[in-house]
Amino acid sequence: MQLADLKWTDIDALSRKTPIVIPIAALEQHGRHMPLFTDSLLLGEVIRRVTERLKDRVLFTPLMWLGNSEHHIDFPGTMTAAPRAYLDVLKDMAENFLVHKFTRIVLVNGHGGNIVPAQQAMFEVRQKYRDRQGLALLSTTYWTLGAKPNEMDKSLVQTRMGHACEWETSMMLRLAPHLVGDYKAAKAVGQYARFEPANRGWITKDRTEPGHIGDPRTASAEKGELLFKLFADDVTNFLQRVIDWDGASEVG
Repeated sequence: MQLADLKWTDIDALSRKTPIVIPIAALEQHGRHMPLFTDSLLLGEVIRRVTERLKDRVLFTPLMWLGNSEHHIDFPGTMTAAPRAYLDVLKDMAENFLVHKFTRIVLVNGHGGNIVPAQQAMFEVRQKYRDRQGLALLSTTYWTLGAKPNEMDKSLVQTRMGHACEWETSMMLRLAPHLVGDYKAAKAVGQYARFEPANRGWITKDRTEPGHIGDPRTASAEKGELLFKLFADDVTNFLQRVIDWDGASEVG
């Protein structure tokens, strides 16, 4: 179900256990070969595929395209909300549905910079509504739900998501190849940060001059289709777990 297509009376008639999915992404630089709207386009396609499978069991809001992209602001065209402002927007979007007694709200994310704000937003909302029972206030990122694409296709060079990398470039070649520039001319940029597993406060130019992280040169539309399939499967299965939750138990 698409929130934007419905009337308020349609929403009022829904079970309050209906999962509400709020897709969140970004509009930011993606290197010299990828469009600014990459994260939103890719998440939009994952959500489109998931929507086809879950149909009347989940309510999807329109995709929130503005994200926490402060670390990319040195690159022209990037649009961002300040981190605290963005976190508050996420909280407000979730609370819109809590006001009307919905109990299962999921932020499905498609941008790395949104991961921490999304987790913190749902944590803070839960503290505010601590007297409400049976709430599932969740955040997840589509490429972190368990898929191991490089085990399914040994030609994949990368083992994890980067930025305008082999994975994202492949997905864009599958979805909108006319928006992809000369990815073959890109140079590999290492994905592993020096201080891992510690987290360093960083800006994108600390790690990359052209703006991408990873190696887009080995991307292909065929790899992109595999990635879309695996990620859509993961999100579908995760949302089915939300649907099936008994509303009480924490141990899965």
